[in-house]
Amino acid sequence: MFDFTPDISYTPQAEQIISGGTGYGLSNHLSQEVENIAPDYKLYPQYSEAYGFLTRGCPRHCGFCIVSEKEGAVSKHVADLDEFHQGQSCVKLLDPNILACADRDRLLEQLATSGACIDFTQGLDIRLVDKGVIQLLNRIKIKTLRFSWDNPNEDLTPFLKLVVAYSVIKSNRRRCVYVLTNYISTHEEDLMRVYVLRDLGFDPYIMIYDKPNAPRQTRRLQRWVNNKRLFWSCLDFANYK
Repeated sequence: MFDFTPDISYTPQAEQIISGGTGYGLSNHLSQEVENIAPDYKLYPQYSEAYGFLTRGCPRHCGFCIVSEKEGAVSKHVADLDEFHQGQSCVKLLDPNILACADRDRLLEQLATSGACIDFTQGLDIRLVDKGVIQLLNRIKIKTLRFSWDNPNEDLTPFLKLVVAYSVIKSNRRRCVYVLTNYISTHEEDLMRVYVLRDLGFDPYIMIYDKPNAPRQTRRLQRWVNNKRLFWSCLDFANYK
């Protein structure tokens, strides 16, 4: 699946073996027939959610992310919700940047009309949030709003404050922001984002780039922030032992 995961060590018992996915290269693609087929949820009866993409691609070209190269530098509509949602009470959306899609209003309307609880698993691009987008999001049943703050040199506080002011989700525990570390940021810049997010009423979540080679201080930061019992009881990282 990823370029850092090992290949399987055994020979699958199958008449034909097709190796593909990000770990094998970005030129491997499923046929349109397979890509657009309705999921067979009976294969995994232990899971009750619906999974799928409404859009693919992203215009951001972030250096740590392969989506723009793999799926295209434009967020484009690839499916409607009813193509993979079969009445489940929860939908796990895997879209990399649905808010960058020209059809976003219509797609968000589909999510609202479904009545299902929507999980934007990859996070929403907060730089594309305005009052109109928030009004649409307010009509969707969302357990947790997810955003990201990857670049410490980019001031996202105006957008964060917009969400605080107009979103119907008021609990900081339900407003998550992924914080990318060990990429272009210093430890001080990581801490700055964590503290700003907490002060504004968001719940930061540390993501480590190249975790096996990350410094111990970054891994300690991740443990402190992501363990919410620690994070909300010890408010200063300098006091965390």
